[in-house]
Amino acid sequence: MNDEVDGDKALILDTMFDSGTLHTLRAEVQAGASRVGFPGHRVEDMVLAVHELAANAVRHGAGAGRLRIWNLAGALHCRVDDGAPAFDDAAALEADPDDAKAAETQDPPGPSLASRWAAPGHGLWVVRQVADRFQIRSSERGTTVTVIFGPPAGGAVPCL
Repeated sequence: MNDEVDGDKALILDTMFDSGTLHTLRAEVQAGASRVGFPGHRVEDMVLAVHELAANAVRHGAGAGRLRIWNLAGALHCRVDDGAPAFDDAAALEADPDDAKAAETQDPPGPSLASRWAAPGHGLWVVRQVADRFQIRSSERGTTVTVIFGPPAGGAVPCL
């Protein structure tokens, strides 16, 4: 785990993963989010979303990837990279707003999460249900997905 503070943003997790380390990744996400004060139900949402994104990166991407989580002004930004961006330090946290290949979505409430939990092929749908914001960027170098979880009601999550 790596903690770096830059102004109002703190990197609370930076780790590589593959199919053999997804269980460890879930534990690291849970520990990191809990450590900065996210409530249990939001931590569970983050673990679920990150697991789904990491499993997709393994299954449909390069077979491995990189997860970084930042605390930015009380919101936790989780970024999953597969392909080349996973192994480059130069990739930016946010997509260029003029990038035509970036897609941000926020789906309206739909069927209950429990009705889709066990069905394969619904990973991104599940992520959209539990995250506050969702963004996908794809290029010939790979795919980057960023999900954002806002601060819990009643106050911001402190920066480390």
